[in-house]
Amino acid sequence: MTTTTPWTSTAAAALADALETAVHHRGVPGGVLLLGDCAGTGRLVHARGTVAPECGPAAPDEHTRYDLASLTKITSTWALTGRALTDGLLGLDEPIAARFPELPLPGGGLTVRQLLTHSSGLEPVTRLDRYLLTDRPLAELLCAAPLVSPPGREHRYIDRGFVLLGLLLAAAHRRRLEVLADDYWAEVGMNETEFGPLRRSPQVAPTEQRLRGAPRTWGVPHDPNAALLGGVAGHAGVFSTAADLATFAEHLLAGDRWLAESLRPQIAIEAGRSRGLCWIVTDAGVAYHHGYTGTSLYLAPATGRYLALLTNAVYHGFSASRLTPLRDLALALLEQDG
Repeated sequence: MTTTTPWTSTAAAALADALETAVHHRGVPGGVLLLGDCAGTGRLVHARGTVAPECGPAAPDEHTRYDLASLTKITSTWALTGRALTDGLLGLDEPIAARFPELPLPGGGLTVRQLLTHSSGLEPVTRLDRYLLTDRPLAELLCAAPLVSPPGREHRYIDRGFVLLGLLLAAAHRRRLEVLADDYWAEVGMNETEFGPLRRSPQVAPTEQRLRGAPRTWGVPHDPNAALLGGVAGHAGVFSTAADLATFAEHLLAGDRWLAESLRPQIAIEAGRSRGLCWIVTDAGVAYHHGYTGTSLYLAPATGRYLALLTNAVYHGFSASRLTPLRDLALALLEQDG
């Protein structure tokens, strides 16, 4: 049984200061940190900055919706894959063509495990725009493309694998991915989470302006490949709030068996870090995932603590360094008592 270790006021203050530094010195418009634990001893919310200049002077809060980017992978695709495996609709270690014989090689020979662990060998560049003028189903096109490395041999972050998983989930259930996800989120209690597009409002954080003079990306996915798929994809497209990510984290840390299975290291990334099933897992037992737009979710199963971070750090263009100090501090604090 997990012995819950609540967040200390010192740790919470350090994280809030790091968020403030990101806002005032690193070009992040604003953001929300939510710290909590599975015992429900209280959620600590720290907000800094504004949602965006065009949204007025008010700070964001735990109900402000942000583009999750790759946190879509865990809040939607990973979670739904666990359900599909339990229900026997997918097999973790069988070739996906065993359930979907229309899928060609080489991709049809991949397994769900390889897709979840980013070890499939699929092309790392997503570029779904290549297929705009073709009539063949996207899953077949993805599977027909040559692999860039032998499956299962090396870790390489690949959005295409999660695009494919989203298509497989819809096909296996014979229901659209967004419908499956809506049902899951309703069951968990994530009532502020949905695939876009969303109506523009001060409670929805805008992201990047792609072209000078053009409308800012706002309420539609920042990820261009998700946008090409109408905003619904297995790798990106979900909008959510810090409050809902906290609900999700508490649900998982309460004893979710799929989480426990997924946090076993599968393939090395670098010293001290491995890929589990979707999640990055550290040697100290902390699991986390980031989103390109400036989002993160961390879980520490041994202590029952979690941390959700939502920002629109790409507002002024992408810079990997904007959130690095804050993200490094979050991981270090969670690992301390791991």
